[in-house]
Amino acid sequence: MSIKPALESYAKPKLPPGAVLAFGILAASTASLFIRFAQGDIPSIVIAAYRLSLATLVLTPLVLSRYHKELMSLTSRQILLLCISGIFLAFHFAAWITSLRYTTVASSVVLVSTTPLWVALLSPIILKEQPDKAIWIGLLIALAGGTVVSIGQSCSVQSGYLQCPPFGEFIQADNFTGNLLALVGAWMATGYMLIGRRLRSSLALTSYIYVVYGVAAVTLLAMVAITGEKMVGYPSQSYLYCLALALIPQLLGHSSYNWALKYLSAVYVSVSLLGEPIGSTIMALLILKETPTILELAGGVLILAGIYLASRKTL
Repeated sequence: MSIKPALESYAKPKLPPGAVLAFGILAASTASLFIRFAQGDIPSIVIAAYRLSLATLVLTPLVLSRYHKELMSLTSRQILLLCISGIFLAFHFAAWITSLRYTTVASSVVLVSTTPLWVALLSPIILKEQPDKAIWIGLLIALAGGTVVSIGQSCSVQSGYLQCPPFGEFIQADNFTGNLLALVGAWMATGYMLIGRRLRSSLALTSYIYVVYGVAAVTLLAMVAITGEKMVGYPSQSYLYCLALALIPQLLGHSSYNWALKYLSAVYVSVSLLGEPIGSTIMALLILKETPTILELAGGVLILAGIYLASRKTL
């Protein structure tokens, strides 16, 4: 069964969903750079808290002036799902931002982008969306590329053979910790995606993201309090990085994802997000001077090929 008939029930959007999604991917690709810059002075959990708190504050005047009636009419079921989605989002950012302290930008963003695998596995059960053959093929190719990128920092190609460190050394390295945290971030993002797909058909984008971001912000602030970290006393430049993180990858990037969820399937949106590792890796090369290996470049080609195959049938 194809996803396309299910999508035709939605009103025709004013902007091409694919173009909005591409813009969102570009904006979101800047996140790892701002995080790396801020991590020089600010703990990861505090960065996450600032990202969601500032994004929520920026949205508040708009929401109170134009969307307060919709918020007041939310059902108890909608409120519950919004809260759960916000908690998923909070843990996603807490895990992923922390992962960037231990592993490379390329490995972290690729592993956190394995979200489409888990979305594809759960969508038929939770959302009753059956991905067609083209999406499955594109998904598998893209995930194969993600796997290649993820081992690119630990392994190398020598004399035509793949050389990797012993497994015991691999799991004890900081890279392993960072990669595991990135994977946890992907699992949390899966819950966020699936709930978002269900709610976005009945809620305005601004109302949806305001509540979800707000719940995530409160959850992260609670984590900051529990861990004993502080929100103040850091260099002013670090706060600017946190503000940029809230405005560009969060409000522009993630909000574009949520807008697209109204018109595109959760599987397609999450597969498209695999383009973010490519953008992040290129930015890391140009700005952080993190040169990708041959394996990372090869994986990137596979990711783009998978996205292309998945997109032909759904747009």
